Amino acid sequence: MKLVEAESPRREVVLLGPRRVGKTFLIHHTIQALLERGILSDRILYAQIDNPIYVGSSLVEILDSFKQVTGTDWRTKACYIFFDEIQYLKNWEVHLKSLHDAGTKTRFVVSGSANAALGMGSRESGAGRFTDFLLPPLTFAEFLNLRDLGSLVGQDENGWFATDIEELNREFLQYLNFGGYPEVALSTTLQQNAVRFMRSDIIDKVLLRDLPSLYGISDVRELNRLFTMLALNTGNEISLDALASKSAVSKNTLKRYMEYLEAAFLIRPVMRVDQKAGRFQRDRAYKVMLTNPSLRTGLFNFVGEQNPALGSLVETAVFAQRFHRIDEYLHYARWKLGSKDQELDMVVLDPGLRVTEAVEVKYTDRVTKQRREWEPWINFCKENGLSELTVTTRTVDEKTQAGGIAIHFEPTAVHAYRLGSTPSHA
Repeated sequence: MKLVEAESPRREVVLLGPRRVGKTFLIHHTIQALLERGILSDRILYAQIDNPIYVGSSLVEILDSFKQVTGTDWRTKACYIFFDEIQYLKNWEVHLKSLHDAGTKTRFVVSGSANAALGMGSRESGAGRFTDFLLPPLTFAEFLNLRDLGSLVGQDENGWFATDIEELNREFLQYLNFGGYPEVALSTTLQQNAVRFMRSDIIDKVLLRDLPSLYGISDVRELNRLFTMLALNTGNEISLDALASKSAVSKNTLKRYMEYLEAAFLIRPVMRVDQKAGRFQRDRAYKVMLTNPSLRTGLFNFVGEQNPALGSLVETAVFAQRFHRIDEYLHYARWKLGSKDQELDMVVLDPGLRVTEAVEVKYTDRVTKQRREWEPWINFCKENGLSELTVTTRTVDEKTQAGGIAIHFEPTAVHAYRLGSTPSHA
């Protein structure tokens, strides 16, 4: 609402996000709020651009139809225009730029779920004219609060804590499997049919409809196989060479497909740094994370406490709480010490590429007793001027000192809730 109502700087709003996260719902809420503030209904237009009725129409033609129906001239009066799923309108960004440059009092809000078509257009044509706003899948805090379970986590002068850690962990498991999308999160019926719902309404529509139509992909089977393979290995290190070998698809094609999957908000690559937080000149290996762990449930099935995939899914969930933050750069660290590989799960860099945070993601309490396992993480902190390290656990919440570094052992579910509750700029 702040972006929609802002008079200065005057910019049009580009609302981005994956399918089924609530972009259209958010637009409807915005329209309702405008009506409640006294904006006349004939000053508001909502158009769902993926409706066949708009095929071949330009933005100006749609706006001229709006003028004919309402009698309101959007060129001379202050109107609010909402174009939903605008990526299906060819050259939308050029037309929107022209509308903006015309200097009318009308505000435009456009939404879409394919980031490449929107993001590329808004960067190239909309510099200084468009403001992007990302609506991500639900954070764990949003998942609990939507279901009136926010009381499972409290906060006092000492920080965040679980009021019932076992119940909180049960809900965290539900979040891992069903928590990314509001409809599934709020419906036990859909949770029982999560594979069918998420496959048909989210994954298949992106892989079989959105990406092929936007990028001219002819062999959707290759794209589907790649995404399935990446989802199965979320949180694990991969290499393009290995992927090309397993899938029999060329590396250049794989790179392109992965760019498309990232554009559709299905995956996020996480690059590797060394012990001194330096990027490798040639990234031969990196991690690919699902943007929300529940996508895996949509492809395969429910992941329980004893499932070997749980650890990778927990790590994916922790990363997913921060993907929408534009002022953070998320990496993981891997380096050699002698003949052994050392790793730290999450390294957070600021825009100046300085390390601001280090997190090791575990879902076990055993790590609190395994002091030798802490050594590479402590060394990384010392190398990069950090005085604190966070190590997540299943239930233990305590602080200790080791090697001059303050270590905070924090339950993973509390950590995820804290990240999702902390205000951030999308």
